[in-house]
Amino acid sequence: MDGYLLPRPAATGADADLSRATAQWIARDTVVWKGEAAEENHYALACSPTGGIAYEKGDLTGDAHLIRLAPGRLSEAQKAVWPHLASPGAAYGALKVDPRDAGLVRDALRGQVVAIERGPSGALLTATGVQIPGVLDDLYAGAAKAPLGPTGRGGLAVWAPTAQKVELALYDGPATDRRTVHRMRRDDATGVWSIDGPASWRCRYYTYLVTVYAPAAGKIVTNEVTDPYSLSVSAGSRRSQIVDLGDRSLRPEGWTGLEKPPAVRQDRASIYELHVRDFSASDATVPAARRGTYKAFTETGGAGMTELRSLAKDGLTHVHLLPVFDFATVPDRKADRTEPRCDLAALPPDSDRQQACVAETAAKDSYNWGYDPLHYTVPEGSYATDPDRRIKEFREMVAGLNGAGLRVVMDVVYNHTHAAGQDPASVLDRVVPGYYHRLMDDGTVATSTCCANTAPEHAMMGRLVVDSIVTWAKEYKVDGFRFDLMGHHPKANILAAREALDALTPERDGVDGRSIILYGEGWNFGEVAGGTRFEQATQANMAGTGIGTFSDRLRDAVRGGTPFDADPGVRGFGSGLADSAPDDSGPADRLAHYEDLVKLGLAGNLRDFTFTGSSGTPVRGSEVDHNGSPAGYAAEPADTVTYVDAHDNETLFDALAYKLPRDTPMADRVRMQSLSLATVLLGQGTAFVHAGSERLRSKSLDRNSYDSGDWFNRLLWDCHEGNGFGGGLPPAKDNEARWPYARPLLADPALKPDCAAIGAARARFGELLRIRYSSPAFSLGSAAEIGRRVSFPPSGTPGVIVMRIDATGVDPANKAIYVVFNATGKTAAPVVPALKGARVAPHPVQAASDDPVVRQASADPATGTLTVPARTAGVFTETS
Repeated sequence: MDGYLLPRPAATGADADLSRATAQWIARDTVVWKGEAAEENHYALACSPTGGIAYEKGDLTGDAHLIRLAPGRLSEAQKAVWPHLASPGAAYGALKVDPRDAGLVRDALRGQVVAIERGPSGALLTATGVQIPGVLDDLYAGAAKAPLGPTGRGGLAVWAPTAQKVELALYDGPATDRRTVHRMRRDDATGVWSIDGPASWRCRYYTYLVTVYAPAAGKIVTNEVTDPYSLSVSAGSRRSQIVDLGDRSLRPEGWTGLEKPPAVRQDRASIYELHVRDFSASDATVPAARRGTYKAFTETGGAGMTELRSLAKDGLTHVHLLPVFDFATVPDRKADRTEPRCDLAALPPDSDRQQACVAETAAKDSYNWGYDPLHYTVPEGSYATDPDRRIKEFREMVAGLNGAGLRVVMDVVYNHTHAAGQDPASVLDRVVPGYYHRLMDDGTVATSTCCANTAPEHAMMGRLVVDSIVTWAKEYKVDGFRFDLMGHHPKANILAAREALDALTPERDGVDGRSIILYGEGWNFGEVAGGTRFEQATQANMAGTGIGTFSDRLRDAVRGGTPFDADPGVRGFGSGLADSAPDDSGPADRLAHYEDLVKLGLAGNLRDFTFTGSSGTPVRGSEVDHNGSPAGYAAEPADTVTYVDAHDNETLFDALAYKLPRDTPMADRVRMQSLSLATVLLGQGTAFVHAGSERLRSKSLDRNSYDSGDWFNRLLWDCHEGNGFGGGLPPAKDNEARWPYARPLLADPALKPDCAAIGAARARFGELLRIRYSSPAFSLGSAAEIGRRVSFPPSGTPGVIVMRIDATGVDPANKAIYVVFNATGKTAAPVVPALKGARVAPHPVQAASDDPVVRQASADPATGTLTVPARTAGVFTETS
């Protein structure tokens, strides 16, 4: 009898593993399965609304309907959408749904689905679970425009196309068990379940009761789960809350008329990467109850806000906040957290006891970087003085930073979630199991990001990304977004976010979306690498979009080596490679190559920028090598975010501690820190700086401080407290292999900077910012202008780079600007023939510096010589 699973001859040795899903249902009429379909065999989808299909004694058991399949071919359009299934090496065959069974498809997806292959005799050969994201996108394309989440007054809607039933559990409070349960209605066209509630439901707490087949459980379950489109949640994130973000009680005074600092073009921006808790957790000038919270940014008299205002006055434009959405790894309420109980400051600087003590409470302390998304569009509760006030306090933070002259960037992490499957911390996967995450060939969740990878290539995950971004922009007035592991997103998804932001207007939305900057990590790795599944948002692919990607090229050249070297002492341009013993040609060759990378970075890392390379011949940026890839990849300067340190890996001070000779005087360390930062701040493209680099911040050599507590992540505004160096051996988990290198350094008191050193570093950083913004020549805005105006006259000395920027017609005060980066231990005196007879002098900012060494820089127009002290970036202006 067609359409039903009937008794079959017993089979032995069938390849049947229903816990895996090696078949993929990519459209309503198409299933793909590893291997070519055999004409003599029979294929079908066995579908059970009760989830009762099992494998036992060589065959399937349970009551199921069949959807018949026949061998077929993928269309050209399908091959384009699913390249990893269609490539010659993929070895997937296509099966087509029998038109007679097309009417069974929607119902089948609301239960268990198993792909089966039987031989000519009917004996079971193969059985597997089925991946369903493709067919859901095909069948429910209309859901892309359906209202979701709180829809106004008390209404709610959730996309759950595979659910058999969805109910709303409406609670009397955030913690009480008293609730009422309400049936939700399903729209068969979109798979959206919705309910219209009275206005009295506003501010009530709720969850969804989703009855659905869950492959992770292998059965039909009823999941009580929060709303993927939550705008507010209870403390602990166990329940969503119905809120209207326009409610007056959720807005700080003056919110609707908030005045923002002037917008800046992306390539002209300078960005200060900051963790909310780092900012004030160790700041005694902030009231204890407000330390580590959003409220600290409203403390105008606090040391941190005083410093941020000072940085803004110097020219800093943006503060980039590490994750501030609702994440899973810090308890919201302070009473539920446990902090280290040791007297950490009293322990020896090279002891392993600090890290051991921090590790004891790491799982329940107040600290985590927050790359563990739970609810994408809800502010993190642990950063609020009261998690129930998180929305208003987040907005107060934005207002405080804007009032200090700084625009605000959010670090967003849509590429993974904290958990998947039936884990209690899994939100998306318990609403639509098997949809929101990227699955491998066997149906397991991809984890190349270290967590459960999401799949923004699926329509509704991609939509969630865009909707969330727009909400943060409109409702929280966020000025920019940094995408974590952006290369795991399709390029189209990031461009869709850009398009949605560009549509926001001050008149209609209260926000100028075109002023919002976007950038991210364009790394190319994992199961999506090389465009295997889609065109990725990687460094090269994002060129020309105006969406920036971090350039590791200049970072590696300035620091030396890579962050992953077994020996952290590998030196680079900014860490004194020029002064290394010339025992062979290695250091010299490496230095020459690093200088090419630095020059390219100073010119915006443009693929078509041409300069004289270390070979002595002209070379294009795309022809310079970086670990086997073209170093130059950007089409325009806005495509590049230039940096030498960030929250990942050792701070710049710590990297220099590893790389510089141990007897290097602190004054020289300060100079090398400033020189390294000068390559960021005086180059074309977006400048990005890790908070505290301007004051020699150290994490006591911790290369991955995401869960290292407040102690290793201290950001100290009072120089009398030091810079964090010598706080003990960094946590063993990610650093123990480097302890032999770290121990003697941490024990050396000469490597702990005093107030004079910290003050000098901050002063030099301020000067660099003021120089950057003293002339539009440092932000020329286009590849064409950079190609015409930026050049690198030969210095004649390894370890010395001379950069010339033609400022004619761009800067009314200057004909040209010269920067000499002297990374050697000796005074440099490069001769620039074009400066003979010219009016050239040290930049006014450096001429007025309180640094007597910088003031030694001089220009001799008689010979065209620019003299720059050791380990110094000297800036000169040529006037008409």
